[in-house]
Order: sequence, then C-alpha cells, then structure tokens
Amino acid sequence: MDEYRLNIIKKSNTEINRLQLLSVFFDDEVIYKIYLRSQVIHQLFVNNEELEIEKLDLFHLQFTDSVIELLRKIKKSNEKNVSLIYDEIDLNEELIGRMAVALTDQKSFRLDKQKQSLKVNLSLRKLFSVLSDLSSDFPFSKNINVFSSKYANDFYFDLTTDQFTQLINFQNKQVYTNAYAIIEKKLMGKLCKYDFRTEFYAGLKSGEQVIEVYNFLETDDYYLFFPSRNLFLFCDLAVLKDLDTSTNLSEKEKIIQELQYKNDKLKSNAAVLKTAIPQEVVNLLEDSYAKISDINFINHLSNFDVQSNILKTMLKTDLF
Repeated sequence: MDEYRLNIIKKSNTEINRLQLLSVFFDDEVIYKIYLRSQVIHQLFVNNEELEIEKLDLFHLQFTDSVIELLRKIKKSNEKNVSLIYDEIDLNEELIGRMAVALTDQKSFRLDKQKQSLKVNLSLRKLFSVLSDLSSDFPFSKNINVFSSKYANDFYFDLTTDQFTQLINFQNKQVYTNAYAIIEKKLMGKLCKYDFRTEFYAGLKSGEQVIEVYNFLETDDYYLFFPSRNLFLFCDLAVLKDLDTSTNLSEKEKIIQELQYKNDKLKSNAAVLKTAIPQEVVNLLEDSYAKISDINFINHLSNFDVQSNILKTMLKTDLF
C-alpha cells in the first residue's frame, strides 16, 4: 500500500475516532448509527485497494467533517448553557447554606430562651426575698444580660422610640426600688401568686436599647425586663399591636425546601441540556444517515454536495 493511500486511511481513522467520541458524549442513536456506517465505509476502502482512495477523503471532507463541526458547536453551546445553570445552582446552594446557619442559630435561640427564663424567674424570686428582708444582697443570676447581647441583632423586633418610651414609662409610687432593681408592685404580687412561673415571649429593641418580654404560664399577662435599668413592669401588648412578632422559622424552612427542589430540577435539566440536540439537526442527521446507508452511495459520492451544503448551512444558524 503506497504512502499516499496510507495517509488518507490514517486521516480517515482520526475522523472516525472523533465521531466516536461525540457519539459517546451525545449518546444519540442517529449519531451512533452514522459513526458505525462511517466505519463500514472506511473499512470498505481499507479492504479494497482497487477503490479510489480519494473518494474516502472526499466522503470525510463533504460529510464527516461537517457533522463533527456541527456536533462540536452544539456541544460547546450546550456546555455554556449548562455552566449558566450550575452558576445558578451554586448561588442557590450558597443561600441555602446561609439560611441553614440561621436555622441552627434559631434552634440555639430556642434553647437559650428556656435558660434565660429560668435565670429571670430565679432572679425575681431572689429580688422578692431581698425586698422582703430589706437585704443588700445582689439578686440577679450570673450573666443575665448575655442573652440579649447575643441575640438582639438577629432575633429581637424593632420598636419605634415612641413605643419604647410608652413601655418603660412608670410613676415612682407604682414601684418597689432598691439599689439593684425597680419592679412594679402589682407585678411582684402577681409573680408571688403564680410562684414566679413565667417564660420568655419576645425580645424588643430600639437602637442600642433592648427589652425582654415574658408571659405568665397560667394567664395571658405579660411583663417586661429592661436590662439597662433592671426594670420590671407589666407590659401592655396593645402598644405592640402593629408589631409582627411571628417567627420566620417556618418561612425560612419553606424557602430552603423550595431552593433544594429547584436545584434538583436544575441539575436534572442540566443533565438533559448537556446532550440535547435541536430537532432540526436530528432530522438532518437522520436524512444524512439514510443517504450514506444507500448501497450505491459510494458511486454517487460526487453528487453529495447538496447534503454537504445543508450541513454547512446549519453550522451558520443561531439554533445553538
């Protein structure tokens, strides 16, 4: 076999290998059939030296090259679109991560609310004893102010200056006072009656100032703790009527679930899009396969220009 013929066969092998890689990537029946048929045509020339080897070269030039270039263009376009999808997936994952941290913080907030309620109840019980005994003992539990400093920014609700002022307003005759605390007299009476059984209800803030609101377990009554003055007063929730104190936990969980569902759908779409071929191209490839499968194809190879031109025209379209 002369060198000229060997070079064309070697070049033909290279073209077929490229076509095989694309058939594996797209995993499409018509591409795989074109690859197999191209192998048959190639082998036909390898086994029959009497055939004009130039026709094999012409076959690849007119057909295989255009098919490979067309499929590569589709592959590149698909990969670009898939990349955009994964950019969106990454942004969603980042948001899910941030919200998951917030949910973790909210679980810690729930647990620490119980601990803070216990501290306040013990402090009020001790304050009652101190006031009753005219003692100079410090009544407050250790680190009682840490709770607000830790959670106020993320979990306390904003008050207007007017609302804040209304809540902490009192007259001296209404309260018991010592060196450490101020507490409304009627509130102390109610606390004693219900054995200091209260729980944290909500946190409020106005600028740097914070208020903790507690409610009695047995009644619908509420009181506030103003840490910066160690002040305890009944709390009129009517002052907060325009304040939305509903937790956003379930909403965050819902958003996370929606984002996770969206990402699953995007990943599924990306997998499909990665190997998608426009129907117009599929139709063209099927028509091309029918022509190269014709038993007389080789004899009419010189008349294959029309099909070749259609493939080349498809390369110039904006379908992908």
